[in-house]
Amino acid sequence: MKPKTQRLFLLVLAIVAVLGAVLLAMSALKDQAAYFYAPADVAREGAPQGRNVRIGGMVRQGSIRRNADGVTIDFVVRDDSPHVINVRYRGIVPDLFREESGVVAEGRFQESGLFVADEILAKHDENYMPPQLDVKKGEHKSESLK
Repeated sequence: MKPKTQRLFLLVLAIVAVLGAVLLAMSALKDQAAYFYAPADVAREGAPQGRNVRIGGMVRQGSIRRNADGVTIDFVVRDDSPHVINVRYRGIVPDLFREESGVVAEGRFQESGLFVADEILAKHDENYMPPQLDVKKGEHKSESLK
């Protein structure tokens, strides 16, 4: 084999190997991907069944209901559209989770349309300040060491 033909053969082999690795990685990650839906998306496209998805929006004012077991909560996620998603979560919610705050929930839709979340992520805006920090003075409110 001539050196030029050999280099061309190795180049084609390398391209095929890289392409095969990319396709294999994409195939493996396809089942692990969680797509993001807002309430308007669910209303338009329907609730995706049989796979993990993420929903996001704002927790509707007055919608958080704690069940008698103490760890299960039901709440409603809304967006700028008139559509909402009813969510049930069993577990400890993040400290920033509250009404009229942003939330991302990962889980699955049931046939009834209820979204059962496995994980809740509370979102805050870019102006978040820890509660211990006095916004006016820029000093900590906690007791000082004297």
